[in-house]
Amino acid sequence: MALNNKVNPEEAFTPIRQKALAKRKTLENASSPVIHIGMATCGIASGALETKAAFEEALAARNLAARIHSVGCIGHCYAEPVVIIENPGFPAVLYHQVTPGKARMLVKSFLQKGDPLFEYLMGAMVENDMIPQVWDFPRFNMEKRLVMEHCGRVDPEEILDYISHGGYGALVKALQSLPEEVIGEIKAAGLRGRGGAGFPTGIKWEFAADSNGREKTVICNADEGDPGAYMDRTILESNPHQVLEGIIICAHAVGAQKAIVYVRAEYPLAVKMVNRAISQAEELGLLGNEILGCSFSLKIEVFQGSGAFVCGEETALIQSIEGRRGMPTYRPPFPVQKGLWEQPTVINNVKTFATVPSVISQGAGRFREIGTEKSPGTAIFSVVGNVRHAGLVEIPMGVDLRTLVFDTCGGIPNKKAFKAVQIGGPSGGCLPSDFLDTPIDFDSLTQAGAMMGSGGMVVMDEDTCMVDVARYFLDFTQNESCGKCTFCRVGTHHLLEILVRITKGEGREGDLEILESLSEDIKAGSLCGLGKTAPNPILTSLKYFRDEYEAHIKEKRCPACMCRELTAFYIDLDKCARGCDACVGCCPVEAIFTTNNRKKGVDQTLCVKCGECVTACPPEYDAVVKVSPPHLAPIVERPTDGANRATS
Repeated sequence: MALNNKVNPEEAFTPIRQKALAKRKTLENASSPVIHIGMATCGIASGALETKAAFEEALAARNLAARIHSVGCIGHCYAEPVVIIENPGFPAVLYHQVTPGKARMLVKSFLQKGDPLFEYLMGAMVENDMIPQVWDFPRFNMEKRLVMEHCGRVDPEEILDYISHGGYGALVKALQSLPEEVIGEIKAAGLRGRGGAGFPTGIKWEFAADSNGREKTVICNADEGDPGAYMDRTILESNPHQVLEGIIICAHAVGAQKAIVYVRAEYPLAVKMVNRAISQAEELGLLGNEILGCSFSLKIEVFQGSGAFVCGEETALIQSIEGRRGMPTYRPPFPVQKGLWEQPTVINNVKTFATVPSVISQGAGRFREIGTEKSPGTAIFSVVGNVRHAGLVEIPMGVDLRTLVFDTCGGIPNKKAFKAVQIGGPSGGCLPSDFLDTPIDFDSLTQAGAMMGSGGMVVMDEDTCMVDVARYFLDFTQNESCGKCTFCRVGTHHLLEILVRITKGEGREGDLEILESLSEDIKAGSLCGLGKTAPNPILTSLKYFRDEYEAHIKEKRCPACMCRELTAFYIDLDKCARGCDACVGCCPVEAIFTTNNRKKGVDQTLCVKCGECVTACPPEYDAVVKVSPPHLAPIVERPTDGANRATS
């Protein structure tokens, strides 16, 4: 089969590339400073809009020339708003938590007087093989960025910015190759789907290419709904063109002329960025009819989902697009055989499509040099919970959990001990410290009882109650169940009822055996991945933290002092300071009173166990104590006159 290109794609793309490079060169040759501000959702939520306005006002007030460059998220979400300043004569300098006040100080001290204000410095940026690195801050050195290579570096609203960094070069290369050659390269790379299942991407594309259908469709699954997961959203907000490039390459390979980006409506910024990226690509001839002069045409549209977690499952997603209730259907036939409108459909995750340009441009061999033999490439995680440097991390497959949690993300704050990590979202498992040396790849995590999932990772410290964690995740999956399967609809409801009882101290003998047997039945009898994996948090926490369940049931005690009904707060009178009223003012129900000797006590009949007193108590006193079971809290009676002398 010969190529049927009307024009050489490279010749058609050359003027576009030259325009992008010329614009970049003009900006880089300018003698004025450049201020890069992260404007993804995490940055905006932390005040990046106000920081940007402060920079603009301070520059205008001092009559200084500088270019403000809006970029996406660089991954250090804990440090937002993140600002990188390129001032001639200095290396690019990275600042964290830049408030409007800091912004004005940086303009005055750094841009006007040449003082970088080292007390606010997070690191100095250097370029190494087109990947940003940070001096004296090792996190970037521990990462390997393929998908996030340009996140935080390019303006997501400017297509020429992406092209000047090599963007759409992989598309040009793919358009000069036969579709089967493109599929062969993806197969040779061993790329596996990054949506959670890890199915070989090349094989899926091959099935779709071989399927007979009048109209094939490519769907980008951006229905990200795991608690604590925001990888897909950030990529779409920070570098949507890389995702579009992967979609276009896929459509060329399988013979599709239509593509859909299925993104939940709760991601308004991502929706905006993708729509703008599509319009810009169409204007330059990278989308639409006869792309770059080829006979290949493609139209991409955005479909906004209504936020149902189950619509992340392929067949439920298709039902949603077709205007029906999002509910999984039986397979086979698989979507690549009979999908949207009963035509062959390829569905891949955002991260999968964003990885494709790297595979095509660098080659399968180069891609396989990263990661492991069975799980090549990189993995992106949104690391949240009890960890110092929460945010997005892209690491080579095969790096162990210990390196990720303690070295890359800084370990556990407040000198607490590591307890467990939840991998794979509500469908994943809870792994204790014994598994910290487990390699992060599809097969190793599955063997450990967890799963890669879409990339959500929750780190938990010693103060976490594993029974309550299982209850939390099961409550989520039970609410998100579509209700089609009896095992999932009814079974998860019964599991949740038992867990709620246990956290309230109402657990009974035999509950743990019921949890285990019912969980196995739900896994075996459910239709889709939601039901089949919903019991995983219960099964793994029961396997590794069974003693906590037994303490809740037999001793009516929560070892972590987190379950409200099994916990009480009291004030250690030996530590309590006379005359300090910090805890009194914060108590919402006036349960804290002043004793006759000017120290504090807690009325257990009024206390709602909100924990505000723990936060309010000055650390030098640390007088508020949590105990479980509640009867261990000493009883301190109010003064007989009923007065609360702390407010007098």
